[in-house]
Amino acid sequence: MNSILIIAVAASICTAIAGILHLTSLPSPNTNMTILFLVGGIAQIFWVIPTIKRWGKTWDYIGIAGTLAFIIIWLITRMPDNPITGRAGRIGETAIIIEIFQIAFIVLLGILISKKTVSPTAKV
Repeated sequence: MNSILIIAVAASICTAIAGILHLTSLPSPNTNMTILFLVGGIAQIFWVIPTIKRWGKTWDYIGIAGTLAFIIIWLITRMPDNPITGRAGRIGETAIIIEIFQIAFIVLLGILISKKTVSPTAKV
């Protein structure tokens, strides 16, 4: 198995786990959170397909941007007096695990993009 496929599978596993964990947080006490976790969780699970099938850099960049948005929302909502909720949210174990998998997904996709840029003839 080539390194690009191994990295793609690892990235897919990371986003799938994050998506599943988001879906296990449903229903949330807040309707907006429920919608965010439902849509985001489904999107993260869907992202397994373009990542493994290597649909291209555009899909990778969209995956990175969406995951970064999730991370940024989480960070903002943990700050005291934040503009979204007005108070700092708690930092639970599941949330930390989700963030780790999301960061790993971003790093792995970045590696895939750089490998594709360095070696455009690499077999995928």
